Amino acid sequence: MAAIVQKYGGTSVGSIERLQAVAERVAKTAKTGQPVVVVVSAMGKTTDSLVQMAKEIAATPCRREMDMLLSTGEQVSIALLSMALQELGQPAISMTGAQVGIVTEATHSRARILQIQTDRLERHLNDGKVVVVAGFQGIALGENLEITTLGRGGSDTSAVALAAALKADRCEIYTDVPGILTTDPRLVSDAQLMDEITCDEMLELASLGAKVLHPRAVEIARNYGVTLVVRSSWTDDLGTRVIAPERMPRKLEGLELVHPVDAVEFDADQAKVAMLRVPDRPGVAATLFGEIGRQSVDVDLIVQSIHEGNTNDIAFTVTKGSLKHAEAVAQAIVPALSPDPATCQTEVLVDREIAKVSIVGAGMIGRPGVAAQMFSTLGQAGINIQMISTSEVKVSCAIDAADGDRAIAALCEVFDVQMSSVRERDPDAEATVDAEEKPPAVRGVALDRNQVRLAILQIPDRAGMAARIFQLLAKNTISIDTIIQSQRCRVVNNSPTRDIAFTISEADVDSGRELLEPLLKEMGCGGLVIDRNIAKVSVVGSGMIGQPGVAAKMFAALAQEKINIQTISTSEIKISCLIAEEDGVKALKAVHTAFGLSGSNTVGVRA
Repeated sequence: MAAIVQKYGGTSVGSIERLQAVAERVAKTAKTGQPVVVVVSAMGKTTDSLVQMAKEIAATPCRREMDMLLSTGEQVSIALLSMALQELGQPAISMTGAQVGIVTEATHSRARILQIQTDRLERHLNDGKVVVVAGFQGIALGENLEITTLGRGGSDTSAVALAAALKADRCEIYTDVPGILTTDPRLVSDAQLMDEITCDEMLELASLGAKVLHPRAVEIARNYGVTLVVRSSWTDDLGTRVIAPERMPRKLEGLELVHPVDAVEFDADQAKVAMLRVPDRPGVAATLFGEIGRQSVDVDLIVQSIHEGNTNDIAFTVTKGSLKHAEAVAQAIVPALSPDPATCQTEVLVDREIAKVSIVGAGMIGRPGVAAQMFSTLGQAGINIQMISTSEVKVSCAIDAADGDRAIAALCEVFDVQMSSVRERDPDAEATVDAEEKPPAVRGVALDRNQVRLAILQIPDRAGMAARIFQLLAKNTISIDTIIQSQRCRVVNNSPTRDIAFTISEADVDSGRELLEPLLKEMGCGGLVIDRNIAKVSVVGSGMIGQPGVAAKMFAALAQEKINIQTISTSEIKISCLIAEEDGVKALKAVHTAFGLSGSNTVGVRA
């Protein structure tokens, strides 16, 4: 019988009474005859207390000694829980990360798991014991055996990695909320519990600040086909099931250092519509995509770049067969965009000769250099990028269709992907899918208020320019979130230029500016503009694929609240809008309600 892995967070084991309650739950599971591995965090605020003590001794404590110190917190939890199980008559044994065979790279405070040696663990399971494992920690092999910690989300990561190594039936994550909610219940009181969500959707939500699961844990689940269940420690409710792709044979060596890219995808059935000098005011995007949605035209990528004066540009891609229809809609609404049609400067441009090339893989998470490597590879091949769309599991670029073969060959070689996939649409097949079998268009809504937007003006419009910028940031471990490239081309000193805007963590802004300013001067760019007063509201759902009108509904909800959209960026399962920070919570509530995610059954967060 396949094992089950259960993980309990610090709140769940925060007192002797709670530890005993966890022991009763674990013992009940063990009585079913299924082998049980339990991963626990340090009790309550233990880790915070240890950190505080270290800082009272040293302003900047040595990372190695911090790992030695922090690893003790989980050892208290596992010993006490093992004792509690034994008192209930359930055989149990506690094991540290090193004892259970969690081998990591030799990086203190943020180590990644290389492999798990399960022989000792499986012997204890075969003897009928519950194995209680210290989460968050492992051991680096070599001349010096070193205790390491995994960093934020480390206990979740430990649990899912153990489930992958054991080919467990499932990994249950017990926490202080009833499961995964449609949005943050601290901001929206009527957020609802999801019955299920896919790993790709969860990765997007986790990257947007949903803290129930760490992206590293979801990445392992996706790569190794581990089913996750997020449940409350306080009830027997079913919680939320996180659905992983079918389990495929995959080596466990280098468990968290797998190839960041699983596939290169190419879609030649793309055409672009660009609307230049669109008035920068609430409701414009809602008007455009509302009409496109009513005409049942399915839109793929959408990019709205930073404003210039009182206008900005909106570009989107559709299938070639829908191009005439989409162009007609865009042309028809142009007169309605300006109070005085005679002075309207909006221009509609179309391009039939484009294609979309994408790299796909959950291994991109937390690896800043992957997107930069894609841009660099295309630049070295002499391929100019027209549009960029990024998500946690995919980076897509619109390029000239004629460059498709070279792009595929170059990307497959650099990311060591043996075969590329070419997307072929079958509308007839899609039409036969029962509507009830389709996932909801939107699973969840997220608000991220910890991002800052950087805009680089007047970048020379040549292959490889974006690569230089993002390679520099990646080299200095600065992760990029949303990337937007303007459609408007400005000629400066007889050379065409474009603007690129992107968002990074607030903590990285100052170091990012110091890195970029000398490079931008060398490249001859127009300058760097920083906006700290932004928020990003996003909708996530795999059901939006092939379902026109999702973007329009989101934009309309924002327009009704008179919230201006500063930039738009989309992937296949995510739509994100940058707005003024002061409008963030209002936007979140409006979009959450617009997609019918609110309800009368409120769900709270345990303090």
